Amino acid sequence: MDKKDAAARLAELRREINEHAHRYYVLDAPTVSDAEYDRLFRELVTLERRFPDLVTADSPSRRVGGEVAEKFRQVRHAQPMLSLENAFSAGDMAGFEERLLNFLNLTGPLDYHAEPKMDGLAVELVYRRGVLEVGSTRGDGTSGEDITANLRTIGAIPLRLRGELASLDELSIRGEAYMPMAAFIELNRQRRAGGEAPFANPRNAAAGTLRQLDPGVTASRTLGFFAYAIGTPEAAVSHATQAEILAGLRRAGFSVPPHTAVCRGMAEVERHYHRLLELRSDLPYDIDGMVVKVNSLELQTRLGEKSRAPRWAIAWKFPAEQAVTQIEDVFFSVGRTGAVTPVAMLRPINIGGVVVSRATLHNEDEIERKDLRLGDHVVVQRAGDVIPEVVSVLTERRTGSERPIVMPGTCPRCGAALTRAKGEAARRCPNPGCQAQRVRALIHFCGKAGLDIEGLGAKAVELLYNSGHLRDITDIFDLDPHRLASLDGWGERSATNLMAAIERARTTTLARLVSALGIRFVGEVNAQQLERHFGSLQSLRKAGKKEFLAIDGIGEQAAQSLTDFFADAANRELLDRLERELTIEAPDSAENGLPLAGTVFLFTGTLRRFSRGEAKELVKRLGGRVASAVSRKITHVVAGDKPGGKLKKARELGCVILGEEEFGRLVGGNGARVTATSVTTGEKIKGV
Repeated sequence: MDKKDAAARLAELRREINEHAHRYYVLDAPTVSDAEYDRLFRELVTLERRFPDLVTADSPSRRVGGEVAEKFRQVRHAQPMLSLENAFSAGDMAGFEERLLNFLNLTGPLDYHAEPKMDGLAVELVYRRGVLEVGSTRGDGTSGEDITANLRTIGAIPLRLRGELASLDELSIRGEAYMPMAAFIELNRQRRAGGEAPFANPRNAAAGTLRQLDPGVTASRTLGFFAYAIGTPEAAVSHATQAEILAGLRRAGFSVPPHTAVCRGMAEVERHYHRLLELRSDLPYDIDGMVVKVNSLELQTRLGEKSRAPRWAIAWKFPAEQAVTQIEDVFFSVGRTGAVTPVAMLRPINIGGVVVSRATLHNEDEIERKDLRLGDHVVVQRAGDVIPEVVSVLTERRTGSERPIVMPGTCPRCGAALTRAKGEAARRCPNPGCQAQRVRALIHFCGKAGLDIEGLGAKAVELLYNSGHLRDITDIFDLDPHRLASLDGWGERSATNLMAAIERARTTTLARLVSALGIRFVGEVNAQQLERHFGSLQSLRKAGKKEFLAIDGIGEQAAQSLTDFFADAANRELLDRLERELTIEAPDSAENGLPLAGTVFLFTGTLRRFSRGEAKELVKRLGGRVASAVSRKITHVVAGDKPGGKLKKARELGCVILGEEEFGRLVGGNGARVTATSVTTGEKIKGV
């Protein structure tokens, strides 16, 4: 066979094998025997070995694994992969609907799309002109690990798309990789037989399988995949609803979640939730709840998202799994803010496939309220990834040998006298030099919510702290690779990899740095608000409490905490050093090209056409910022009915004043590009 004939035969084999794979994995309706499929596959591999330059990216042979990787490279998502907020009751769901209706200024019920919530690993697939090019984990939502070679081994993931989506230059697909229950049981049987520890649950097994550096290991295990979203906005606009999205994904060759339903209002949503709950134990894979999405994509766009979660979707989790065990001891954990938390040491118990041996007791008020004692038999529950907690005590099983749980008066790590502020439940260690606080602060700084330095997890930080290599944040950038390589359990490769990770972390964003600093009451959401408002660390450091309070979403506690942090001499010295060590990127430059970039809006009075939440979201989506108090940074004030004293102050400062109709024309209805000027003053809006 010459090369021309081989190319024609290979094209036919790929088409035929991909079609059989689609019928087997997606349609569950195979038309050939396993033996015939294997014969075709062997012919394909044989020809590709004879003519290696004819191998294509969508060849089924790419599913059998590839070269072993040394590590996973990071892949940045074109659009953030957001997480979902959780609901645990019908009351939570009623509150979710109420928030939606208030935001949209509507009164009637909405249409929702309800889908089973797969308990697996969220991944993104990027196709270029219909051919799979990159697959990655969700990671921190902004970037994830490149696991393309491993994802290619999953038969339910098409290597080449079908239908209308196949023609797009670039397409992002989001979905869930999971391990079927039968495959999980068999894998654990093999691991036990080989003397290896079994996986705790199918989700951990799926995650561990997809993070194998050797794709051959992944290929040897059985994984499934359900697609549930299109991550490329321009590709999604051809669909009107979430239901249409799933239909389009099915036409493209994907498996999509079964047992979905379009529900009118929360009563129908609740009925479908209970149907899924009844089906749960009979499904061949794990689900841990139901995802509820506003069905209309137009309404999804209007609703937008909060920092790390869409406003239009929520996960209604199944009831927490519970078990009875005994409190054998209690130890007291010291956090990075000095809070001392009592933690119960339990007689190990299996809850939903996970062995639980610890549970938080929260604080001394909770201990008193539940009347918990050492030796008590207690009900412990866990819901999804929530830290296990003690729900109640079985007083009828007491024998009289139980003893009170006594909170310490001094820090269990440094011995400082603990304090308890008025109105707070936690006792705190006031010593900023407390070893436990410093270690926890270092772990937070290096962790996912901080600079995300790979190789500096909790165990590594504790080891480096105890060995004297790492005492405070600035020591991270002075670590000596030669000294690291000499540590027990380390070596040259580990030290080199860590130094490379630290080097990558030197380039960061203001939001990530602020989050990493662990300022009390300032989390990732507030950090992003501060980045959008101030734009640079220098501007942030110069701000005062009034400026913090003027930012929409920054409350009294956070504002005071920020003020105290930046006033502290030790913190100022730390920031000086970090400014020398880090390159802090400016906020997303894409925002600068938006129509309201550079503007700061303030809303006062009652709006009729928009809800206050929707109006703020429109400004943010068009690149503007929103404040909650009058300051010299305000550029535009939108005045509704009965605006109050803010309007007078704004006029004195020379702000542009807009009525609600003028604001509506300015934002172009529901977020269209701005082309108007201020009707009130004739002033050209910056960026228009």
